[in-house]
Amino acid sequence: MNKSKHAVEINNLSISWGEFKVLDRINLKLIEGEKLAIVGPSGSGKSTILKILAGLILPTEGQLSIFGQKQTYLRLDQNNPPDVRLVFQNPALLGSLTIEENVGFLLQKNKKLSKKFISEIVRECLEEVGLFNIEKKLPNELSGGMQKRVSFARALITEQDADNKNKPLLLFDEPTAGLDPIASSRIEDLINKTNNKANGSSIVVSHVLSTIERTSEKVVMLYGGKFRWAGSIDEFKESDDPYVFQFRNGNLSGPMQPKDI
Repeated sequence: MNKSKHAVEINNLSISWGEFKVLDRINLKLIEGEKLAIVGPSGSGKSTILKILAGLILPTEGQLSIFGQKQTYLRLDQNNPPDVRLVFQNPALLGSLTIEENVGFLLQKNKKLSKKFISEIVRECLEEVGLFNIEKKLPNELSGGMQKRVSFARALITEQDADNKNKPLLLFDEPTAGLDPIASSRIEDLINKTNNKANGSSIVVSHVLSTIERTSEKVVMLYGGKFRWAGSIDEFKESDDPYVFQFRNGNLSGPMQPKDI
C-alpha cells in the first residue's frame, strides 16, 4: 500500500506578536487532495496560518513542510518555492494593471513565453470562472463580484516551467465574508471548481457555515492559539463539543467569550 503524501505538515508551530502568542504549538497534517476548513472566532489566528503557509510571514517556533519541503525562508527569498496559491478576502488586484496583466502576472516574468501564449492562457482561466472579453479592462471597471472571480482565475494560472510533480496548495481567506447567500453559493461553487480544475489540496478559512459545509471534507477549530477540535464535516455538523456547538449555533454562552477574543 502506497503511503499518502502530505501537502502540509505543521509541527509545534508558534507565532507571537511581542508578548502575545497568536498560535501556540499547533500541529496539523493535510494529505494531498484533501479539502480542509479552519474555523473559529474573529481574531483567533486563522488568516495568520494562511500567511505562514503562503510564505508571507515566518513562525516564531516550530517546523513547517509543504509537499515535503521544509519552509525556513519567506517565499520571496526562495529560488523554487512550492506551488502555493492564496486567494485573499479582498481580490487584491493591482489597479494600474489590466485584468490580463493581473491574471497573467506570474507568467510574464518567464521570458520564454510569448505575449500571445500568455494571453491565451489568461483568457482560458477567465472563461473557467465565467468571465469573457474583459482582458483589457482595469479592475475599477468591474463589479466587486467580477473582481472576486478574477482573483480565482489568477489562482488557476500555473508557471509553465515549474516542477509540476506536486499538486498546488490552494488557500482561501474568508472568501464569502460579507456576501449575500446567493453570491456566497456562487463563490462556494467557484471554490470547488477551482480546486477540481487545479487538481490540488485546499484550506478554506471561514466563519460562514454554508462555505464550511460545501467546500470542505475536514474541519479544525482554532481558539486561543490552539486547535480545540478536529473531525470530518459530518462530525462537525453533529458534534456536541462545546467549542464546535457554540460556534455552529452562534451561542453567547460557551467557552469562547469576548474577553478572550
